[in-house]
Amino acid sequence: MNPNKAVIPLIALLLAGFGLYAATFYVHQWEVALKLRLGEIVSSDYQPGIHFLVPVLNEVRKFDGRIQGLDTKPERFLTIEKKDVLVDSYVKWRISNVAQYFRATGGNAARAERLLSERINTRLRDEFGRRTIQEVVSGERGEIMQALTKAADEQAAELGIEIIDVRVKKIDLPGEVSESVYDRMRAERERVARDLRAKGAEAAERIRADADRQQTEILATAYRESEVTRGEGDAKAAEIYAGAFQKNAEFYSFWRSLGAYRAVFERGGDLMVLDPASEFFRYLSSPTGKR
Repeated sequence: MNPNKAVIPLIALLLAGFGLYAATFYVHQWEVALKLRLGEIVSSDYQPGIHFLVPVLNEVRKFDGRIQGLDTKPERFLTIEKKDVLVDSYVKWRISNVAQYFRATGGNAARAERLLSERINTRLRDEFGRRTIQEVVSGERGEIMQALTKAADEQAAELGIEIIDVRVKKIDLPGEVSESVYDRMRAERERVARDLRAKGAEAAERIRADADRQQTEILATAYRESEVTRGEGDAKAAEIYAGAFQKNAEFYSFWRSLGAYRAVFERGGDLMVLDPASEFFRYLSSPTGKR
């Protein structure tokens, strides 16, 4: 058997395998791809898996189809007040139309990011130019981001790119602007504080006046009720005394005389100038109290 004849099938098999390998390409799940023929786009709608091409005549270009981040350098923008702000932002994007992406950027990632950054900065300049510093710093940042993402996505469509999100990481004020802004914010906070203190003092005076009025009314009502009760008590006492006097007038007279003696002699004096026949000594001069 001729050894050269045995090698020929092996070589043919190797050439066939190499030809098959050269005529296929594989697209991963995270990739987007397009096929060129002499520099012209032939097809771009490739699903993940194995696909075929004509060697030498065709060329395949693959790009990352996952969400990518673009961290732009801080840029200076003017607000509606003609004040400068330094804005540091980032963008999340991905390739939505690989054919358009290739036509617009030539497949160059650096060029794509530069074109995308220019469009984002243009939209940021427009959005910040319609608002005050206070609005962009604390008041309407969420609204700005929504409007910016929508507008930037519309402009990026011409690059074959979809904008997923645009976010402002940080907003700084240049030194010459910071102090004036802080002074204005400080003055505004002080004005609000003074207003709150004034309202608090007014409410305190109102509460104090109402409490004083209630106190006066309560005291007046209590005094009136006490006088009524006292009067009722005096009337009841007088009624009781009168009833007791009517039952035994002589004893009542004697009891009142004893009370008078006690009141006089408890003072501690040893000198009295009275007529011996005075009614005061009635029960001292006679046990029965009769003259």
